[in-house]
This record gives sequence, structure tokens and C-alpha cells, in this order.
Amino acid sequence: MINPSQFEVGQCCVITRRHVATLLDLSRQECEAIMVAAKRVAQALVTTYEPLGILTFQNNGVFSGQETPHFHFHVVPRQKGSDWGVGPAQLATFDGAGRQRGASHDAGEDPQRRARVQVSSGRLAEIAGLIRSNLPE
Repeated sequence: MINPSQFEVGQCCVITRRHVATLLDLSRQECEAIMVAAKRVAQALVTTYEPLGILTFQNNGVFSGQETPHFHFHVVPRQKGSDWGVGPAQLATFDGAGRQRGASHDAGEDPQRRARVQVSSGRLAEIAGLIRSNLPE
């Protein structure tokens, strides 16, 4: 699934068909399928965007930052100059880490930033099509 909030162009989520809230609710078979799917998506993102790296993560419960009460696994191509503050704040000080020096660690409540990452349904379809065309078999 393409994430409707494109904090990074190409940001995707792998989700389960069966409704479960967290990782702890998944079966072993679902865990295996999610990792295989996440690897395929990551490979497509590398081919499509040639990112500096691929960020993968998953939150379990409100206090971990989970906003949607359905299991989803993020697969995100990270690019130089990103202002998405995921990761230790000290990463901003390393050359080539992908963020500008002084970038906020967590700008999640910044309404201008939230508005900037919203893209049209047409643009989302374009991004999804490009990634889909690069999915390995």
C-alpha cells in the first residue's frame, strides 16, 4: 500500500489482510509473509529511487506512536535532505545521514509539514505504478 502521507516519496506500508492490531497478534505465517513482501517492496524502492537507505519500522500500540489500529509495516526510501525525523537525533550530525544539520527530531505536530506531505490521488497512483513496475518476481 502506498502511504497517503508521503513524508518520503515512495513511502509504503505492508499490511495484513486479516485485521489485527499489532505484531503480537500475527501468526507465524503472517510474519513470514510480511517480511517477504517488505523485502520485495524494499527492492522495488531501491530500483525506483536509488535511495541512501531503506528505513523499515513498525509501531505497536498508541504509546509507541501507532496511529492506525491495524498492523502495518513501513518501508521507506530515505533521501538526502529529508526532514522526516525518524531515528536518533544525533544522526543529523553525521555526513551523509540524509538530514540537514539542525533538522527537528520529531516534527509530527507541525501542520505545515503535514500539509506538505499530502499528495493528490493522481500523484499517489503515479508513484504506486512506478514502484509496482519495479517489483521483483
